[in-house]
Amino acid sequence: MISDLSALQLQIEASLQQHLPTKSQIAQPMLDAMSYAVMGGGKRLRPMLVCASCEAFGGDYETAMPAACAFEFIHAYSLIHDDLPAMDDDALRHGKPSTHIAFGEANAILAGDSLHSLAFQAISEAQGISATNKLTIISLLSKAAGWPGMSGGQCLDIAAEGKVLELPELEMLHAAKTGALIKSALEVGALSAGADIQSAAYSAIGEFGAKIGLAFQVVDDILDVTETSDMLGKPAGSDEDLNKNTFPRLLGLDPSKQKAEDLLQEALALLKQTGLHTSLLATLANRAVHRTF
Repeated sequence: MISDLSALQLQIEASLQQHLPTKSQIAQPMLDAMSYAVMGGGKRLRPMLVCASCEAFGGDYETAMPAACAFEFIHAYSLIHDDLPAMDDDALRHGKPSTHIAFGEANAILAGDSLHSLAFQAISEAQGISATNKLTIISLLSKAAGWPGMSGGQCLDIAAEGKVLELPELEMLHAAKTGALIKSALEVGALSAGADIQSAAYSAIGEFGAKIGLAFQVVDDILDVTETSDMLGKPAGSDEDLNKNTFPRLLGLDPSKQKAEDLLQEALALLKQTGLHTSLLATLANRAVHRTF
């Protein structure tokens, strides 16, 4: 039973370290870059959501830990690639030089590629999850990370630079780019506990995740214009520099803050209505929205 988020984060850190390869006769610089990107910082929100959802569905969160690590590997790979000169061209991540600055572009790209495949290796080798559910989990994560989800959303984000999107278009962009991974983290946590994919509860946890995922991105957009680079650990104001579509740009700052709060309250109400409310899920939802980093 998870009673302490700090203790859970320490367990996640230890599990990430255990899954990361450390020695290679052919690719040591790449392995070093992988470890640098994963272990160099981060909120670990996605793996914590996997574990919290597993418990909400009556499972043992330790069973979900390999899948939780898989989500962090996917997230870390996406940040490596986002920071590349061909993408957002950011030199800072978690308050340190981005992976391509520290290890060179080639090793950074290869590290991202290998973290992507390591995620699915971690799931395939997980103990305590049925083969059927492993296949479903792999399918969910591949869609959330791939062309229908995160990568597709990033493609749309790049294509939309210099254009003005309508609110439904902006929400669709971020439902893919940011929300898909958060939504599927909660679904995968439920599956790790043996949840029925056809159940109302499973559907509800996905809807909860979709709302939190969108709220998370709204807050990211807000912080980009209200906080400093030192506070964020990455370049502030980069969205404006790249002429990106953001919620503050479209709605204004205060309406964006209200939108994030409304989404949070809708998500929390959904948990209570469906009997999935736990203090851990509620705390993580609040952390996703009420943050100053």
